Amino acid sequence: MTPPAPTAAPAARVEDLTKVYGKGDTGVTALAGVTVDIARGEFTAIMGPSGSGKSTLMHCAAGLDSVTSGRVYIGSTDITSLKEKALTELRRDRIGFVFQAFNLVPTLTAEENILLPLAIAGRRPDPAWFDEVIDTVGLRDRLDHRPGELSGGQQQRVACARALMSQPDIVFADEPTGNLDSTSGAEVLGFLRKAVDEHGQTVVMVTHDPGAAGWTDRVVFLADGRVVDELRSPTPSSVLDRMKSLDPRMAV
Repeated sequence: MTPPAPTAAPAARVEDLTKVYGKGDTGVTALAGVTVDIARGEFTAIMGPSGSGKSTLMHCAAGLDSVTSGRVYIGSTDITSLKEKALTELRRDRIGFVFQAFNLVPTLTAEENILLPLAIAGRRPDPAWFDEVIDTVGLRDRLDHRPGELSGGQQQRVACARALMSQPDIVFADEPTGNLDSTSGAEVLGFLRKAVDEHGQTVVMVTHDPGAAGWTDRVVFLADGRVVDELRSPTPSSVLDRMKSLDPRMAV
């Protein structure tokens, strides 16, 4: 049975968000008045055709890109009003990131990469949480390996563990399975699903893959910089049907 949607205050919210790149006649509107709540303790996917604004939405929601107008909240904190130093500290302490390209430091071991955000913040890891995360990603026997000695799936699991190690309010994942084969991709998605189900983590994932979206609790669909639909308890086939209605090229 599908659990009811959480009623707690959202982990993140974007409110009437507009993002325009360039100015005047050459300006391109990537987001046009988007309002979305990200429920706490849920796995949410953001999907849409190429150029729909899904990556821009995630980057603005995560404080990685500025907004043209509107508001972005992490919990109750309006991050659009923060100075750069405070925003940097918020991203470091309250947000986890997983990127398609892994973004691991090649000269550091897997363990050093996982602990890097805490080291930068001058914080020690909680031993119990460290053990829990490492066992969840299944990399205990790879902690002394450098990224070049790991498979793509193992590298992405290191990146996921790094994102969770600081126990952030929310994790943003941008096409986390985009560079992985289907087996490795399923391992990463299974880990993110487990982080939500067993640890109450909040995860937001941009993806173009209906199969990946089928692991989530909710899919938000964008088209032409606007939210046009949403789907709860998605399956790969139900997501694909919605995507076909938004992007005729997928129906071919």
